[in-house]
Parts: sequence; C-alpha cells; structure tokens
Amino acid sequence: MSTAMNFGSKSFKPRAPDKGSFPLDHFGECKAFKEKFMKCLRENSFDNSMCRLQSKDYLECRMDHQLMTKEPLEKLGFRDLMDPPPSQADKDSKP
Repeated sequence: MSTAMNFGSKSFKPRAPDKGSFPLDHFGECKAFKEKFMKCLRENSFDNSMCRLQSKDYLECRMDHQLMTKEPLEKLGFRDLMDPPPSQADKDSKP
C-alpha cells in the first residue's frame, strides 16, 4: 500500500505576527536599554513592577528603531509614567 502525498493542494498564506511578536534586535540598537532592564530585574528578584521605567525606555527604543509597531505608551500600560499635560494655570503664568 502506498499513500500519495499531495503537497500542492495547500498554499502558504503569510500573515502578520501576533501582537507582542516583534523582530530580534540583530544590530544591538537597543542593547543598552535591554541591559539596564535586565540588571534592574536581577537586582529586584525579577519583580518587573520595580523596573517599569526601564521597561518603558526599552520599548520606546524598539519603537524608535522600528523593531516593533509604534503604540501609545498609555496603551502599553505606562499611563502613570507619562508626563502630565500642562495645567491651565501653567499656561496662564507664562509671559
């Protein structure tokens, strides 16, 4: 008994990577940011909540170097680390 295998019946259709998948940093453009983040994790028993600023900086570097899709930092969970918008009082006090 022989079984014929027909590989031509299915065609490969590429698709975009799932959210959270992004290319490796082959050229080390964000290596310094990654190292700071990893050092922070090691120093804080891998409690990532203690290293949110380093994580934000690393993700910003990746977005700046097109290693991941640009996303608003608020959408990535960094709303509390963003500079607050200037209040109306600050605008009124300027000459």
